[in-house]
Amino acid sequence: MELTALAELAEAESMFAYETQAPPALGAAAARIGGGVALSVRNDPTGYWSKALGFGFDEPVTHRLVGRIVDFYRSAGTPAATIQIAPSVLPPDWDEICSAYGLRAGPPWVKLAVPITDVRASASSSLRIAPISPGDAAAWADVLLRGFGMPTEGLGEMLGAAVSNPAFRPFGVWDGADLVGGGNLFVHGPVAALNGAAILPGHRNRGAQSALIAARVEAARAAGCRWVVAETGEPAAGSTNPSLDNLERAGLRVRYARQNWRWHHESMGEQDV
Repeated sequence: MELTALAELAEAESMFAYETQAPPALGAAAARIGGGVALSVRNDPTGYWSKALGFGFDEPVTHRLVGRIVDFYRSAGTPAATIQIAPSVLPPDWDEICSAYGLRAGPPWVKLAVPITDVRASASSSLRIAPISPGDAAAWADVLLRGFGMPTEGLGEMLGAAVSNPAFRPFGVWDGADLVGGGNLFVHGPVAALNGAAILPGHRNRGAQSALIAARVEAARAAGCRWVVAETGEPAAGSTNPSLDNLERAGLRVRYARQNWRWHHESMGEQDV
């Protein structure tokens, strides 16, 4: 399977694993459509977790496929969602499809990947990095969400469930006895997907992000993975993204930029497909 497919499907499966553990209060729903996944968190206060991704590899991206995704969101009562499709699998009539369903371009993300043998992350940090135990699951989820500036109610229970999922390898960051950050790794066949890394503001700039990358890569090696992948926001012209800088410093290479496409419930395109 080509690298783009491996990277996109690993991300899709990691999001599916997170969100299918959401508590009932979040109003979550999930569906497998055309080889990808569509995920809805109707009561998400952040607007981040409703997204559809992993398309274009099992079957082509078509007007009908996008219609099935949109129908899922309409049926779930989702206020808005993000559709993420790798640029290499977008069809020639993508502009027409966007117009039909009211999809609007949002901020792009970049996808990074590197053979695991080429990662060169530094494990040096004044903070301690170690795997998370089930007893730390709630605190770990709370710290991650706070590090991202997200509310913890409901979402904390969803993220905390990842600690007991054998496909994940969660790590924490401690300053003495205090848990101040963390990150996660999702193992999907030969691919190790880095995700969910955040440090509380008062503990940044102490090497923890690079050390988190190094610790998770060692876990990926132990799991027999051959590729390390990640995604993060593409910085606007003239600005930087520290997460992107840390990933590139560790040897990950930007493979492509992937546009985010936003759908809103009131969008045009109510039609039969």
